[in-house]
Amino acid sequence: MIGYKNFTLKNGLKVIVHTDKSTPIVAMNILYKVGSRDEEPDKTGFAHLFEHLMFGGSAHIPTYDTPLEKAGGENNAFTNSDITNYYLTIPKENLETAFWLESDRMLNLAFTEKSLEVQRQVVVEEFKQNYLNQPYGDVWMLLKPLAYQVHPYQWNTIGKEVSHIENASMEDVKGFYRKYYKPANAVMVLAGNIELDNAKKLTEKWFADIPSGETPTRNIPIEPPQKEARRLEVVRNVPKNALYLAFHMCDRLSTDYYATDLLSDILSGGASSRLYRKLVKEQAVFNELDAYITGDLDAGLFLISGKPAENVSFEQAEEAIWKELDEFKNTLVPDLELEKVKNKVESASIFGEVSVLNKAMSLAFFESIGQADQINEEVKHYRAITAAQLQRIAQQIFTPENSNTLIYKAKQTTDD
Repeated sequence: MIGYKNFTLKNGLKVIVHTDKSTPIVAMNILYKVGSRDEEPDKTGFAHLFEHLMFGGSAHIPTYDTPLEKAGGENNAFTNSDITNYYLTIPKENLETAFWLESDRMLNLAFTEKSLEVQRQVVVEEFKQNYLNQPYGDVWMLLKPLAYQVHPYQWNTIGKEVSHIENASMEDVKGFYRKYYKPANAVMVLAGNIELDNAKKLTEKWFADIPSGETPTRNIPIEPPQKEARRLEVVRNVPKNALYLAFHMCDRLSTDYYATDLLSDILSGGASSRLYRKLVKEQAVFNELDAYITGDLDAGLFLISGKPAENVSFEQAEEAIWKELDEFKNTLVPDLELEKVKNKVESASIFGEVSVLNKAMSLAFFESIGQADQINEEVKHYRAITAAQLQRIAQQIFTPENSNTLIYKAKQTTDD
């Protein structure tokens, strides 16, 4: 059970405090409710670019990292389709340094042509290195637009193409900042060796005077139901063939989310999971095979990806996967198998609660979707899942007309 207290400043900044006296540190997590789904189709990659720009200095602090490191702190950030998340840990004695740093860049980021150019080049290089010049790096750039026709999940967090970042103007960047990086669009969590009274005092001191800004209005198009199978075949200079299947699934707030997540664990949650045991270990159809979900706020994807064994054709590999999916659709999961994956989920949850940073991140996410209390309900949701529920969901999503198949051929095998 993770206890917490919360309050909201007049400017709209939501704050959650979790006190844990067993640690000498405090974790500060600030989540901004903006991700790649909030971008324009011709101006993508901005949320991720901002993750970098936020470390480029603010009005009164030329460099973010230096004073934090001097105070014994560490920090990082990440961006995904739905949120941008900044986090740090710092000794409790130096906590005010964190408030000073984060409030200054929320209030007034230092926009300079030099900072924009430096971070632009960093992101462009990351784009090229991780997505264009790395084996299998472009998989998501092929799979997402195959699965999504209208929803902005059709592009990666890094962006659709390099030119969108290369051509980002100062006016574009400032407009994105003014729209999304405001107290009313943020959640701050303080977890660790801190009391509520001190948290309130420091938050009022450093954040209360920041203008709230308007809560962004979103008009994100809804992806229509997929009615026919989609396929794409590419040839790349990679060592082995790879096969990817993507199925549309429910959104993060759906009552079916937890069962869909557990479904992926049963198929591919370790050496005893169905896909690994049957198709890798016993039948040797694949060298590696995995199943996982994206977990997006809007309707996401259920993925199955693997590398077929030598001398196994794509047709044989696909047939083997569909056979396992059909079996799942036609027979109930045995009680023992279901209980085993539920136990794994519960143990992972318990281990995750050891870290104050993990707790801060989870609290920030759940509060951002208006359900902070869910942090203590997660295991209950998984425990309540029935075999019949899993079968129903499998029957709904594992259909040919809901499938997106990417055939990723290794170049040296095309002449076989």
